[in-house]
Amino acid sequence: MDIVLTGTGSPLPDANRAGPSTLVKVGDTHILVDAGRGVVMRMAGAGSLPAFLAGMLITHLHSDHVCALNDVITTHWVMTQGNATLQIYGPVGTAQFVERQLHALEADIGYRIEHHDVLTNPPQVKVTELEPGDSFAIDDVQITTAATVHAPVRPTIGFRLEHDGSSAALVGDTIPCDGVDELARDADVYVQTVIRRDIVEMIPNEMMQDILDYHSGVTEAAQTAARVGAKRLALTHMVPAPTPDQYPEWIARAAGHYDGEIVIGDDLTTITV
Repeated sequence: MDIVLTGTGSPLPDANRAGPSTLVKVGDTHILVDAGRGVVMRMAGAGSLPAFLAGMLITHLHSDHVCALNDVITTHWVMTQGNATLQIYGPVGTAQFVERQLHALEADIGYRIEHHDVLTNPPQVKVTELEPGDSFAIDDVQITTAATVHAPVRPTIGFRLEHDGSSAALVGDTIPCDGVDELARDADVYVQTVIRRDIVEMIPNEMMQDILDYHSGVTEAAQTAARVGAKRLALTHMVPAPTPDQYPEWIARAAGHYDGEIVIGDDLTTITV
């Protein structure tokens, strides 16, 4: 199982970091988690494309996590010539969001059908809305869900993917909570979006201060990883985004609370479990 950090950025535009997304590759089974800005380009860099997706998972409907979903849908449709269905799984509200995306694409869909004889139908998308605790499979990858806490964003869910004895927890934006503990317990890798609380607290901007109450800090992520016995902790969606020379400082902050492997890096950083 390869976990590729296809987007390690945040809502803050960054020339080097795409918006939040993670690609899980198990043989020929490719599963995308969230679809932040630039995701299709990063998928290409990871040796994947929307046409390869067996399914995609959505943690919540914050714009930075879903703003490139229309690109995933359109590219999947065109590359498969309309002969495949894109399977999307997400919390309640996902079906309405996808329906509205398709409405926004109506003009483009019409142009392409008129121009290309092989395209006879609009994009085929099947949405499955999930409740916390739901379990399902995509090919031979077993997936379980749990509730996360990112209020006032509701509902939000995280995912645990398992295959052939390997496991990965991808929990999205959240503060520490029972759901995160459940998903990350004994996981081979626990992927957590994080902020540097100490730095954000010094930024004199009301909207930046607001993010403190619904994101895990680096220290909190490390404490969670230690508490649940995760074998690796991967940091993503980092605010403010560190430069490579700052990575040791971030790692040291986490290592003060967790003695497992800590992964931090650029887009396309890959963890194999």
